[in-house]
Amino acid sequence: MKNILKSGLLALATMFAMTACSPQEDNDHSLGTVANESQLAFSATPRTNANVIDLKNESQVKGVVRWDFGNGTTANGETAKVEYPFKGSYTITMTLFTTGGATSIVKDIIIAADDMSLLNTPMYNALTGGAANLAGKTWVFDQYHNGHFGVGPAGDSPSWWSCPAEGKLESSLYEQEFTFVQVGVKMVWKNKGKIYTNTEGKDALGGVATVPPAGDFDVVYTPKDSYTFTLNETAKTITLSDGAFFGHYAGTSTYDIVALSENELYVRCASAVKTGDGWWYRFVPKEKNVKPEVAVKGVKLAEDFEAEKLSVNFERDNMGKLNYIYDNPWPFPSNTSSKVYMYEKTDSPSSNIFFLAKDYKFDLTKINKVRMKVFIPSSNDYDKKYKKEDWSAVDQLQKMVVVKLHDNGLGGNAWSTQVQVEHKDLETNKWLDLEFDFSGAKDRKDFDKIVIQIGAEGHAGPGIFFFDDFSFDE
Repeated sequence: MKNILKSGLLALATMFAMTACSPQEDNDHSLGTVANESQLAFSATPRTNANVIDLKNESQVKGVVRWDFGNGTTANGETAKVEYPFKGSYTITMTLFTTGGATSIVKDIIIAADDMSLLNTPMYNALTGGAANLAGKTWVFDQYHNGHFGVGPAGDSPSWWSCPAEGKLESSLYEQEFTFVQVGVKMVWKNKGKIYTNTEGKDALGGVATVPPAGDFDVVYTPKDSYTFTLNETAKTITLSDGAFFGHYAGTSTYDIVALSENELYVRCASAVKTGDGWWYRFVPKEKNVKPEVAVKGVKLAEDFEAEKLSVNFERDNMGKLNYIYDNPWPFPSNTSSKVYMYEKTDSPSSNIFFLAKDYKFDLTKINKVRMKVFIPSSNDYDKKYKKEDWSAVDQLQKMVVVKLHDNGLGGNAWSTQVQVEHKDLETNKWLDLEFDFSGAKDRKDFDKIVIQIGAEGHAGPGIFFFDDFSFDE
């Protein structure tokens, strides 16, 4: 036995804070002064299955008991049960906390043989396919769905950037395969001789690097023939042996498990090569990695804003709060409609409205023209200069209308593949008939979103505009 820690009242208070909500905590006790090692004792009794050990506090003094099982897991309480699937020597530590401080004792136990039946758990079976699956289960990046790869603040969410479907197609990321085998706790990693990483990862890993069309770096890297892995079901972590990693190098081999089921392995890690960065990776079984079929339809759209229920559902992004169905401010030719759409641009640089096709892509072969009537009031301030984004060429409200076609699956990167048509320097105080011709993109099959921006993007200038008789037609 040896005294591991005598930390005083501060440690006790900290321990109470850590364990107050634990369902295993025994709150029925009276605390005394700091205990001596000689007053502490615990039993470690194997069950019929020698890999399952029952632990019991048998100390002469009372306190709060915390167990460290020597396998990366812990528990609180007077008694505990621990399972050791793998043979080896394990050091169990029991710490008793009293008002005087904390005292620990240790006991080594030997597990003579592996017992793979203890791995017959939902997490192990989901990861490996079960002990009967001797070939194991192979996982690959979920490349055909948005969000399979992303970066954000460590421990938070991939809020800085989330990869769209096939967003890293021209890189080595999708060439990574990971096969987990339950018997022997083996992991086989296959790639085509390269891994993917960013600048910090490349510099830390070393090796020959090239820049693929997808950006960042492919680095020459050949995995070992096989690795092992540790799945901690209590802490919900997975650790790959011998420096292995999930195909994208961030300097770590330990990952938090965000989700693990039969058809999904979603993990995250804190970067060890760039402080503060976190990375997220979502995998699917290799046989499930099939590109979904998305219908391509030539659907006509039309909206005059006269009916109480609109036929075209325009959604608003960073727009004003006023009622958007409004009395026609100039009911004269060429627009005598009673109701129109009021477009209230805010000081957001990305104010817009949009229509999103929920379950299909646009067939632009014939239906490729957006038409609308637009009214540009002279009462807006077009001369004042406003704060603008670094990428913006203008800092004033513009007498212009832009219509863009986006692939919504690209999320915040939709601009990178967009096509747009604009009308600039428009006449004020009259209804204008405008046409936006996208026939030049008739071979594109990836668009499902129509974005309308009036007054120009990229600056903080607010303004009021009106449009009517929207159509998407031949």
